[in-house]
Amino acid sequence: MKFLPFIGKTLRFLTDDKQYSLFTTRDILRLVIPLFFEQLLFILVGSADTLMVAGLGEASISAVSLVDMFNTCISSVIFALSTGGAVAASQYLGAKSLVRARESGKQLLAVVFASGILVFLLGEIFLHDIIRLLYGKLDGDVHSAVLSYFRITLASFPIISVYGGCAALFRAMNRTKTTMYISLISNIVNVIGNAVLIYLFRMGVAGAAYATLFARLVAMVIILNMITDRSQIIYIDFKKGFRISWQFIKKILCIGIPSGIENGVFQFGRVLVLGLIATYGTREIAANAVANTVDMLGCVCGGVFSLAVVTVVGRAVGAGHENQIRYYVKKMMGWAYASHILWNVFIFILTPFILQCFSKIDVETRQLAFYLILIHNGLGMLMWPASFVFPCILRSMNDVRVTMLISVGSMLIIRIGFSYLIAGWIGSGVLAVWIAMVFDWIVRIIGFYLRYKSGAWLRLAHAK
Repeated sequence: MKFLPFIGKTLRFLTDDKQYSLFTTRDILRLVIPLFFEQLLFILVGSADTLMVAGLGEASISAVSLVDMFNTCISSVIFALSTGGAVAASQYLGAKSLVRARESGKQLLAVVFASGILVFLLGEIFLHDIIRLLYGKLDGDVHSAVLSYFRITLASFPIISVYGGCAALFRAMNRTKTTMYISLISNIVNVIGNAVLIYLFRMGVAGAAYATLFARLVAMVIILNMITDRSQIIYIDFKKGFRISWQFIKKILCIGIPSGIENGVFQFGRVLVLGLIATYGTREIAANAVANTVDMLGCVCGGVFSLAVVTVVGRAVGAGHENQIRYYVKKMMGWAYASHILWNVFIFILTPFILQCFSKIDVETRQLAFYLILIHNGLGMLMWPASFVFPCILRSMNDVRVTMLISVGSMLIIRIGFSYLIAGWIGSGVLAVWIAMVFDWIVRIIGFYLRYKSGAWLRLAHAK
């Protein structure tokens, strides 16, 4: 009963629309609810591959998880560039400069498409070297499945780059329903494709890869067509051609490159420690893959607000009012924590049923996966939003360099360093990695909090 006054006060703050009207509670809900379903569906595109190859055995699950970890690493770098474009567009909208917002959108698509093509070409050229560098010597059946799944999914990088850029612009316009519906269509196509190619045509992990590739192609075609609609606040007119504008590209890259380095090092660090897990055998790889499937679901609400704060805080920065910025920082973090905790309680209830989907995996592997889920989602309820949503707020205020240094330093020193140190102590690569992850969260939270309290963002927020 002692918590009731605190809960009541918190709810009143989260729903208070009297102080500022830039984004009312209703506006925030219109932004985050479709974004929630979009992110859930986006995660399910990758998770569907893992779930639907589960019947093929631990080698197939391990292969998909190993490759998806690398794909997520590269995708996060490209999506970080999209975040740079979204921040720029949101700030221009806050300043009511529509022409500049539209031009920044066109420049953003050029940047992300070029990035996707570059990743695809480099991946094809150095495919075998990448596999050997990241995963070392794999079992024969796992190596064969990794090679097949890797080669096909590489072709999707230019596709998801363009989609990510367009989706960022729709979020800047607070039109998240559009991307939600597109994600729904993409998921339906992916699941049907998986069922047909994996089970009907017996194509194994290659079938899962082709289904994902086609599903993402469908999503890109739809969203490219919609971004040309001139009735929108931000639209792209491809008929007028394209000319590089370094003024806009510089603004996008000033935010996007540090964010890309930060996300890239973070995800690449996860790939490196996955190499440590791989040295402990297929069981630990499979347990890590199963736990990651559930943990990604647990991060959905936090991920939603990582994107939503770019629109809300970015618009407040563009309007140029310090008190309004501070107000929306507190409000969005409050919403992030409330939704993240409630969602993860729900995920805990579903976890035993989700683990039953992996019936082909032995009981000990599933039990290990359950312990990993307890570590991530249990402690994540207290730490994840402060560790990952808050730096997105700092980036929305143009504070990207120090944010990058905190994230990169913590990943390299704490998560990677402690993973190898603890692994030698407890004799388990996967448990060591997840314990080190918690220490990484703690360091990130302290660093981001001190940066915000320093007030350095005030000067950067006005450097629009």
